[in-house]
Amino acid sequence: MAVAGVSGGDLAGIGLLDRERIIARPGFNRWLVPPAALAIHLCIGMAYGFSVFWLPLSKALPTTDPSCSSLTLAGALFTTACNWRVADLGWIYTLFFVLLGCSAAIWGGWLERVGPRKAGFVSACCWCGGILVASVGVMTHQLWLMWLGAGVIGGIGLGLGYISPVSTLVKWFPDRRGMATGMAIMGFGGGAMIGAPLANLLMTSFKTDVSPGVWQTFVVMALVYFVFMMGGAFGYRIPPAGWRPDGWTPPVAKSNMITHRHVHLRDAHKTPQFWLIWAVLCLNVSAGIGVIGMASPMLQEIFAGSLIGQPGVAFAQLDAGQKAQIAAIAAGFTGLLSLFNIGGRFFWASMSDKLGRKNTYFCFFILGIVLYALAPTLALMGSKALFVLAFGIILSMYGGGFATIPAYLADIFGTQFVGAIHGRLLTAWATAGIAGPFVVNYIREAQIAAGVAPGPALYTSTMYILAGMLAVGLIANAFVKPLSDKWFMSDAEVAALQAKTAAANAGPTGSFGIGKGGLDAKAALAWAVVGLPLLWGVWVTLKSSFALFG
Repeated sequence: MAVAGVSGGDLAGIGLLDRERIIARPGFNRWLVPPAALAIHLCIGMAYGFSVFWLPLSKALPTTDPSCSSLTLAGALFTTACNWRVADLGWIYTLFFVLLGCSAAIWGGWLERVGPRKAGFVSACCWCGGILVASVGVMTHQLWLMWLGAGVIGGIGLGLGYISPVSTLVKWFPDRRGMATGMAIMGFGGGAMIGAPLANLLMTSFKTDVSPGVWQTFVVMALVYFVFMMGGAFGYRIPPAGWRPDGWTPPVAKSNMITHRHVHLRDAHKTPQFWLIWAVLCLNVSAGIGVIGMASPMLQEIFAGSLIGQPGVAFAQLDAGQKAQIAAIAAGFTGLLSLFNIGGRFFWASMSDKLGRKNTYFCFFILGIVLYALAPTLALMGSKALFVLAFGIILSMYGGGFATIPAYLADIFGTQFVGAIHGRLLTAWATAGIAGPFVVNYIREAQIAAGVAPGPALYTSTMYILAGMLAVGLIANAFVKPLSDKWFMSDAEVAALQAKTAAANAGPTGSFGIGKGGLDAKAALAWAVVGLPLLWGVWVTLKSSFALFG
C-alpha cells in the first residue's frame, strides 16, 4: 500500500528543515522520536539549574569600589567596577520563564506550520547562542548582556524547544498520549540534574585566581548542548496522514472527555474550556514553583539543629559553621525534590492514560490540599521523613501537571493544533513564575516583619494559602466540560489543512510499515545517548542527598 506522503523522488526543492522532509517512511521506528525530544529538553532544562552560577558571579571581581554599596539595579546593568548581587542575576531566572511562555504563545502556530525540526533548530540556535552571548557578558562584566543573551534570546529558545515535540509525540502515540508527552517533558525537569553538577565540574576546572571560570563553562556547555539539540532536531519525524499504530484502531470513546475531532487554533482561546485549563495549570504551577523557590531555606529554618543531630537548637542559635552544614544538607533536599519532579512527569502522565486527564488533576488538587494542610503539623512533629515525603509527592504532582497538560488539551481540542494551543496555554506558566514566588516571599517577609522567628510557624500561613490556591484549581477543573459541536472544524477543513502539508488527503489509513521495531538496536542506542547522562545526574543527586537522613 502506498504511503500518503513525500517519496524519495519528490524531495527535490524541499529544504533540509522543511516539514515535508521529515515525513516518516516505511521502516521508521516511532520509539526514536521520544529520545530526540529528550535530547532537546535535557539541554534547555538547565534553565532550572542556572542558580549554580549566581554565587561565583557575585564574587567575580577581586575588589570593588566603595560606592557599590548603594548600587541600583539600573546601575548594576552597566557597571564594570562592582560585583553583581545575586538578586540582580536572579532576574535572568524570571526572564527564562516569562519569555518561555510568551515565545511559545507567539510562535506556537508557526511551529505547527513548519514542523518540529525547524523549531528545534531555531531553539538550539537561540538557547546555545544566548548562552554564548551571556559568556561575552561575563567576560566584559556587562550584566545587560547576560540578561539579553541568557534571559531574552535563551528564553525564546526555551519556549520553542519546550513545545517542539508536543504535537509530534501526541500524533505518534495516539494510544499512549500521556506517557509519550511525559517521556519528553520529564527531560525538562531533569536537565538541571545533569547541567548543575556538570557546570560545577567545569567551573572547578577553569577557575583561576582572577576568574571563577564561568564564561569558559558557558562556552563549553553551549557547544555541547548545540550538538545534542541538533541531534534531537534532526531526529524528529512526523507520521504521514492516515497513519496509526500497527493493530490499533481508535477506541469507541469510553469518556466524552476525549474527542477525535479538531478545534482550530483561532478558536481555541475563545472557549471557556481553554481558560479553565489555563487556570488549572497556573494554580498548580504557582503552588509548586513557590515550594521550589523556598525549599532550601524552609528545611533549614524548620528543622535547624535537628539536621545535624542537635534537636531543639533553633535556626537563630546556630553559628556560621553549623549553618553551612545544614545548607549543604538542604541542597540534598532540593535535589530529592528534583527527582520527584522528574519521576512525577512520567508517572502521572502515564497514569492519566488510565485515570483520564481530568481525574488526574483531581488527584493533584485533592492530594495537594491535604499535604499542604498537613505540612505545618508534620513540621511541628519534627518528622523529617514524613515532611520530605509530603513535599516529594507535591513536587511529583507539580511535574506531573506539566506532563499531563498536553494530553489534556489533545483530549479536549484534538491533535491538529495541540502544539500551538499548548504554546498559548504556557502563558499560565509565565504568570505562575511571577505570582507563585511573589506570593510566597511576600507572606514570609510579612511574617518576619510581624516578629515571627524562623521555624515552623514562619511557614504555617504560607502552606494554608497554597492549599487555598489548589482549592480554586480544583473548582476550575470541575468545570471543564466537553466542547460543543460548533467549535470543531469540519472534515473538509481538516483535509484541506493536511493537504497543505503535502501529507495527504482522506486516503487510506494504517501503519504503512511505519512505527514498528520497539527497542531495536538503533532505538536502544538513541535511548542510551540521552539515558546515560540522565542516570549520571540521578546518581549525583542521590549521592548529595544521603546527608539528609545520615
